[in-house]
Amino acid sequence: MTYEEFLLDLVTKDNRFIVMTSENRAAMRNITSQIKDNFIDTGITEQTQVGMAAGLALRGRIPIVHALATFITMRSFEFIRTDVGIACLPVKIVGAVPGFLSDGNGPTHQAIEDVSIMRGIPNVNVFAPADNDDMLKGLPEVFSSPSPFYVRFNNCKPVVEHSEFKIGRAETFGNGTDIAILVYGFLFAEAYKAKEILEAKGKSVRLINLRTVKPADEETILKAVEECRLIATVEDHFLTGGLYTILAEILLRNKKTADVIPFALKDKWFKPGLLNYVLEYEGFTAEQISNAIIEKLNS
Repeated sequence: MTYEEFLLDLVTKDNRFIVMTSENRAAMRNITSQIKDNFIDTGITEQTQVGMAAGLALRGRIPIVHALATFITMRSFEFIRTDVGIACLPVKIVGAVPGFLSDGNGPTHQAIEDVSIMRGIPNVNVFAPADNDDMLKGLPEVFSSPSPFYVRFNNCKPVVEHSEFKIGRAETFGNGTDIAILVYGFLFAEAYKAKEILEAKGKSVRLINLRTVKPADEETILKAVEECRLIATVEDHFLTGGLYTILAEILLRNKKTADVIPFALKDKWFKPGLLNYVLEYEGFTAEQISNAIIEKLNS
């Protein structure tokens, strides 16, 4: 199933859902004429779109808002915080081409602080699926939740079949004790391949797909910290405010520490290019991740 097929089925079965966009129809291009009574395009007006969504939510609708991730999170931040977050309205905010998925675009279009700013708003949760399969497994629960949600849209081809989804519960592959790799979103595929490379070299690996970055699965993370020699965090996001920071908050809250190697963007935007070149240039390929982990374990 595609995302737009999912939307069509959702709207057909439940008239409360309103699909909205600010002139970014890529994810719903083929169904707008079929859901015209439940479809609104506000034009390039992300703030207005969020304000309208809040008004619709107050009247019993469930708006699903679409725009480029960098613009819907940053241009609309005050509207999400004030109109949606404070009132805890069930508005669902879907950000297109987040993180490295904006590959060829420069810093203005790179949403690499989106997780940080969205999770910082009280009541707003964050879903960062690994791929299309993970996204479609999670969206029914995410979209039916009474809470606001920010979704890092990801329709990439899956490298595994994912398990059933539950908000606040991570998905774990393996029970290794040498390394636990924590990841969310698009980089799951590279992390999964890194796990295979490391295991081929005799390492015992546990891979944790966070799925919902907020609420994060604290229990699963703490179990990994207690049982594994090294923790790696992998994210296409700034180091500050994302998964590395979430891990630090969990460790401090529980009076624990860990040996951690972070893979994140350290105070810089990534160099634009084709996606495979971006990954290689910035050091996020499975080979680069596994090599850095081996070096860290041997140090």
